[in-house]
Amino acid sequence: MLRFLTAGESHGPELNIIIDGIPANLEILAEDINQDLSRRQAGYGRGGRMKIEKDQVIFSAGVRHGKTMGGAPVALRIINKDHEKWLDVMSSKPVDINDETIRKSLEDKYISKVRPGHADFAGAIKYQSKDVRDILERSSARETTSRVAVGAVCKKFLREFGVEIFSHVLQIGKYTIEHQNKWWLDAASYQASKALVESSELRIYDPSNKYEKDIKDYIDQTRKAGDTLGGLLEVFALGLPIGLGSHVQWDRRLDGLIAQSLMSVHTVKSVAFGAGTGVAALPGSQVQDQIYVNPENDPRYIRHENKLGGIEGGMSNGMPVVCTVAVKPIPTLIAKLDSIDLDTRDEAKSHFERSDICVVPAAGVVLEAMLAMTLATAFLEKFGGDSIEETKANYNSYLSYCKGR
Repeated sequence: MLRFLTAGESHGPELNIIIDGIPANLEILAEDINQDLSRRQAGYGRGGRMKIEKDQVIFSAGVRHGKTMGGAPVALRIINKDHEKWLDVMSSKPVDINDETIRKSLEDKYISKVRPGHADFAGAIKYQSKDVRDILERSSARETTSRVAVGAVCKKFLREFGVEIFSHVLQIGKYTIEHQNKWWLDAASYQASKALVESSELRIYDPSNKYEKDIKDYIDQTRKAGDTLGGLLEVFALGLPIGLGSHVQWDRRLDGLIAQSLMSVHTVKSVAFGAGTGVAALPGSQVQDQIYVNPENDPRYIRHENKLGGIEGGMSNGMPVVCTVAVKPIPTLIAKLDSIDLDTRDEAKSHFERSDICVVPAAGVVLEAMLAMTLATAFLEKFGGDSIEETKANYNSYLSYCKGR
């Protein structure tokens, strides 16, 4: 069973991650993780925090000489550089409130005015927190840094089996990026197309450079208006075998597991597979992905459509797993919203803390991480193995079986 836990606050000293269940002898270096941490911090519309933090992972357990060791949990640390300015406010020890400097620091960072759309209101009431900062610090999207680190390890594991996970932006606010072809399915041009997305600050596939400038200007205008923007992303996995997940119990269905993991990401409000809501308007003959014998016999069977997004009956069917994910505009607005003050119980304007304007490009990196974690878990459930060598042997045996069906 692959599982992970994270700990740490937005302005605390560090983020801590433990990953349990990664097979032994998987080659993993800090650079494998730092690359995705850097991708998460990029993107047009990010805020000032990204200029402060230069996230780098530190292995503190479970890795020796560049390989996971003996099935041990992998422990990771990521230092929060901004913590240096929050030593008193985020101190784990009691502080002297009679000290005028400390008292002023605490008063400046005290929060009672909640932000609609954030965890502030429900969290403060649920956990009986007087200072909403007790909720804000953990519920902050800073926590997604830890998820990206976990996802990078899972991606490295999945690449051992030829599985590729990637994402790109489909829409930011009122701008929708039109695609003439499904470039991610073209093996011949996939890497070049992927590089094009990665070179874009918006993480869009825009070979004609039709959208980049207009969307950036749109984000700048939104910033001046004190507002924020959401959007749509596509996250997908290529190279998956048939049979991950299961139909036999509700909590083993792969689409349900993926939906839960993607929905757990901050700002995500909907997840759709394949054609998504579009299936509601079509007859069954235009929705089911019909199956044909492949004259080249590798693979033996092929499909010409993928409206179901690579999953049937809760199991992967050999087609790419494709999800469309909607993320809302983040709830921390420069132009404050109507809200309440939990101390006075009166109407008030919402609290503002340094934030982003548009996190859509960065959200794709987090979604990739959660998809990778879910698929790696399903992989290990299906193929097992205490070492990467054993998992590969089981996987190759299964592929040989599949070719004979």
